[in-house]
Amino acid sequence: MSHIRSVTSVAALLVACVWAAPASANEVDPASLYDVSTDGSSSQVKAGEKGVFVVSVKTKSGAHVSEEAPLKLDVKGTQLTVAKEKLGREDSVSKKAAGQEFADPRFEVPFTAVAAGKGSVDAKLVFFICTEKICARQQKTLSVPVEVL
Repeated sequence: MSHIRSVTSVAALLVACVWAAPASANEVDPASLYDVSTDGSSSQVKAGEKGVFVVSVKTKSGAHVSEEAPLKLDVKGTQLTVAKEKLGREDSVSKKAAGQEFADPRFEVPFTAVAAGKGSVDAKLVFFICTEKICARQQKTLSVPVEVL
């Protein structure tokens, strides 16, 4: 019985040490491994006409968006009707070039302006950013104002 207590005590001590250990200087903030942009999105559209909402993830050297983990983009419009509200990896317009190991995802979501006024396209992007050492879930909330003329 004393053997079980000593193993339990050692395990508790190890857990305490891990939780109390300071973050390693080598650890990288996953958010520093990429940029998310809405450049190219329509900001002014006439009522009844179409625009486009663009979301792109640009990874930095040594990082990539996981091809195995979920990649989701949920889109909603205010004063706008989006062509598709739920998108996944298969909806990305970016494809791998010859010899390219990974492609940075880019979405181009068409929308139709409903009525004049201030509108917006709002989205939630979920993906995993990976390097040789980590693979971390990322979530970004995006909003692009659209003036409907």
